Amino acid sequence: MSGAILHLGASVTCSHGGPAVPTVPYSRVTLSGHPVVTVAAPYAIAHCNLAAPAEALRCTGGQWLQGSTRVFAGGRALVLETSPSMCVPNGAAMLVLECQTRVSAV
Repeated sequence: MSGAILHLGASVTCSHGGPAVPTVPYSRVTLSGHPVVTVAAPYAIAHCNLAAPAEALRCTGGQWLQGSTRVFAGGRALVLETSPSMCVPNGAAMLVLECQTRVSAV
């Protein structure tokens, strides 16, 4: 699985449109001046738009499940635009809407 590497400036949302941002990007490696994101970094999700009957299941956080297999930062796999993810508490996926395209990894 190969794809563009995610960084702090990438646009990521939960499946319901709530913006997601990494809580702990890896600042020793940067792309376009922004720190990269490793699979160890949890995401915080604000303003999930899940329908009203399921308000208790609105996304509050997310985690990438798999990352790069050949490129690492600080010994941790990097998040790729094709990486699978899961939101808490409902298990929905996070979606990468926009990210840098100059650097990719496997």
